[in-house]
Parts: sequence; C-alpha cells; structure tokens
Amino acid sequence: MNDLDVLKVFCAGDGRHGNLLGVVRDGRTCPDEASRQALAAELGFSETVFVDDPERGVVDIHSPGLRMNFAGHPLVGVAWLLDVEELNPPVGEVWARDDGEFTWITVHADWVQDKVTRQYASVAEVAALPAPPPGEGWLYAWAWEDEAAGRIRARGFPRRPHACGRTDGTCGGGACPGSIAEDEATGSAALLLTVQLGRALNITQGAGSQILTAPGPGGTIEIGGRVRFAEPAPALRR
Repeated sequence: MNDLDVLKVFCAGDGRHGNLLGVVRDGRTCPDEASRQALAAELGFSETVFVDDPERGVVDIHSPGLRMNFAGHPLVGVAWLLDVEELNPPVGEVWARDDGEFTWITVHADWVQDKVTRQYASVAEVAALPAPPPGEGWLYAWAWEDEAAGRIRARGFPRRPHACGRTDGTCGGGACPGSIAEDEATGSAALLLTVQLGRALNITQGAGSQILTAPGPGGTIEIGGRVRFAEPAPALRR
C-alpha cells in the first residue's frame, strides 16, 4: 500500500520513542469499516487513521478492535502530516497548529470516555507495573516526577477485550485484535489527567515519549508533541 505513512507521535527530544501511527492518506483504498478494521488489525498499532478529505481534514480513526470517535496521538500525527489548521474526526472540529518543534491540537475534556487515571506513590511503582496490570478498563497509571515543575511519569494500559474475550494476554497476545498490552503515548489520557489536576503538564510516558498539555479557555485543552516519520514502514499482505 503506497499511500500508507507510518509516524512516531510524541517523540522524545532526540527523536526516539513515540507512539506508532498508521495514516492512510487516501481513504478510498479502504472504503468501508470492515476493510479499515482489517488493516488496523494487520498493522497492529494502537490506532490507524484514514484520511477521507485532506483539505477539510476529515479523518476516521480505528484501533485493532474498534472505531474511535476521538483519540489524541492520531490527531496530532495527522495534523502534522497534512499540515492543516483544522481536523474533522467523528467527535467534532479540532483546531491544530505547529510551532516548529511541536504540533498542537485543541480539544474538549468531555471527548474522553472510558479511561481511568490512578496515581501511584512513586515513579518506581509506575515503572514496576506489569503490562497490563490486573483488572479491566483503560488505565492511566501515573506518579509525580517533579510536582512543582508539572513533570509526570505515566504508563497507559488499554486492557481492551481481545477477539477471544480476554484482557490479560493469556490467549497468546498479538494473534487477537485488540491485544495491545501497553500504549506508548496516549493524548486522550493526558488530556483527562490535565483536567483532573487543573494545570499544564509535561508527561513522560512509556519507554520515553513526551506529551505536553496546557489548559485553555472555555474548558479546552491543548495537547502537543513532536512527530517524525518512522522507518521502515511495515510490509503488508496486500
């Protein structure tokens, strides 16, 4: 598929890490939900974006297990790739800007659903968590790294049901759609945590990805990060 770009979203300052994102620049190559779901499962990234109208920023977001109305790192990534000021995912209008190093999107707090944040006493406790921790539901585990500076260490665990119905990985993991054990960088969870704490945050998530947030007017939140192309792109069975 020659119209597939693979990006790293929320990279560290040296360009490493970041959450992998597939972007299909011509959504007509996967014209229906079934074909989009199949490609998202084949790629195995936490999300894949299909661009239906690049000029108006109309995009469709799929994880390996479901279609999503909103997700943070896919919108940051596709805003950088398309170089647009406005995106239109199913949830509504999203404004975007680029300051030369970071790409930012402005979103609303009530767009985040079905995620829970849990504070731990130390960065070491967060680092020691298994992937995924026991339990059900999307968990954002975090601890203060430097509270005065707004620096946080976090990890994100989708704990979505696999095709077999399990969430604990005992089915064998990658063979099942929805089997992502840990999300490397999660914009929507960072948004939720920003609302809960009521302040700007500098979050290190996963292996070393960086997410920046800032509260804005009218209950909006800006989420920003670096985006780079990932190489090499995966080989697809098509």
